[in-house]
Amino acid sequence: MELLEKKKQMQQNQVLSSNYSPSENFYSSDLILKHYLKKNLSEDGQQYMHSKLEKLGAEAAGRMNELSLFADKNSPELIKRNQWGETINEISFHPSYWKLMETAVESEMFRVKWEPQLRNRFQQELHALGFASGYLYAMSEGGQFCPLCMTDGVARLIDKFCEEDDKNRLLPHIWTNNPEELFTGAMYLTEKAGGSDVGANMVKATQKEGRTYLLNGEKWFCSNANAEIIFALARTNENASGIKGLSIFLVEKFLPGGKKNPIDIIRLKDKLGVRSMASAECMLTDTVGKLVGEEFEGFKIMAEMINLSRLYNSVAALSSSRRALIEAFQFLSHRTTFGKIALEHALVREKLTELGSLHIANFYLTWRAIKALDTADNGNEKEAHLLRLLTPMVKKCTAEKGVYIIRESMELMGGMGYIEDTVIPKLMRDSMVLPIWEGAGNIMILDMLRATAKSNGFEVMCEEISKSAVKNEEFGSWLKTQLEKVIQLAEKLPGLPQDEMEVTAKPFFEKLTGLYQMALLIEASDEESRDWVLPALHFLKSKNETSDLQPIRPLSRKEVEMLVAWEV
Repeated sequence: MELLEKKKQMQQNQVLSSNYSPSENFYSSDLILKHYLKKNLSEDGQQYMHSKLEKLGAEAAGRMNELSLFADKNSPELIKRNQWGETINEISFHPSYWKLMETAVESEMFRVKWEPQLRNRFQQELHALGFASGYLYAMSEGGQFCPLCMTDGVARLIDKFCEEDDKNRLLPHIWTNNPEELFTGAMYLTEKAGGSDVGANMVKATQKEGRTYLLNGEKWFCSNANAEIIFALARTNENASGIKGLSIFLVEKFLPGGKKNPIDIIRLKDKLGVRSMASAECMLTDTVGKLVGEEFEGFKIMAEMINLSRLYNSVAALSSSRRALIEAFQFLSHRTTFGKIALEHALVREKLTELGSLHIANFYLTWRAIKALDTADNGNEKEAHLLRLLTPMVKKCTAEKGVYIIRESMELMGGMGYIEDTVIPKLMRDSMVLPIWEGAGNIMILDMLRATAKSNGFEVMCEEISKSAVKNEEFGSWLKTQLEKVIQLAEKLPGLPQDEMEVTAKPFFEKLTGLYQMALLIEASDEESRDWVLPALHFLKSKNETSDLQPIRPLSRKEVEMLVAWEV
């Protein structure tokens, strides 16, 4: 009897119930992702990726998690000189970094997009297949997702703008299935004087012979500073100012004879998050670069990489918020507070309703952008117009909401969510860069204004919202009324004074984003998905309308489970 009493006390004196077990596979347990891929990928694409996603989902929930925490706590180090006093500018990484890179290569997030036969086979869905792996990978390792983003970006520029010999020489190092042969990429864009104002950049390029130039000046924020392939912006003519005076250059870590290209790493950045990868300040001193495209086309070409990076940013935000929800939901399902499981408390379920709804809305918005990129790359001009507006929209929305979801998930877990023994603090630190990287929120607002003026993206988006409204009796009438208000304001925007137009644009585009997310949810709704789509629609509608306070019915535990889409 005494032993039974002691056992009972021991069971009571613990953080979580004894039957708690963490997720074993982030893919097999994700109802939303599996449902989306099943509906939107070709059967061939699904079959090709299934085993890879299953494997990656298990690794992301297990082995990768431990490696990621190691890499985060053991940041890269700059080795400025060797034992003989020679400047070598080498960056040393913890072994976990390279194991994580091996996992990325094995996931085929690049191979499925760039290996010639696979590229031809899956031409209509290359980005969807690659991001399916990337989404799972970033649930466990957000820091290294930046170098992976840069690598995919340089592959895009090489493929679209470089000469055939460069394509044939460099692309195989990106779609390789051998981690030791992998070349990663970087974008040397930011300078002290520039920042978001790229037109203020000062690095100079002097022609040596033909398309070969020597670059001189400082790049202030070089992510993935150890990259083998770099694209850098520089000025060939001091009299050509602003963005229009920039040209772009292919810079390789090693010159043709095997000697290192002179890039002096001043120091590594001491960052709040994404500590597993190396960001640096770099001085270019007669650094050899090859002109890509025509002179003064630099920013136009770089924009291809920037826009892809913005989509990677969105996937990273989506992945990290999904991971935070997984951690919080599992914790609350096995944590007893005030005499019952935490998930049984109405306020806890209400908060999860909000967070789950925001995540689901971001999920369909992000994957719509991925689909638009695939379709635009295959020549669809209408989708290209939509993508022009959707890219900054999804970047801004997912980054801001992702940070919020992680912060609120941390609070739901209480003190345990704040302790570095768990993954939540790392998610919080890593996600804080997302609203900043590749253009802060205000820059995205201005970019959406330009997109609305220079493309038909707004009209395409309104057309989709209108078509979705017709399909749904419950939300259609309200959605149509709200859309009419948005269109009326859109007609007034161009005539406003510049300052007033910019300030008004923020709530305007945030309203448009919410309506478009609702339209996408309506399109995604079917027998299987409506258990998580309908609660999210109700939440978004309540968020986008002003009404008197009314009693609120909290969702049941089962409804919350379906909203979070966790396969219990």
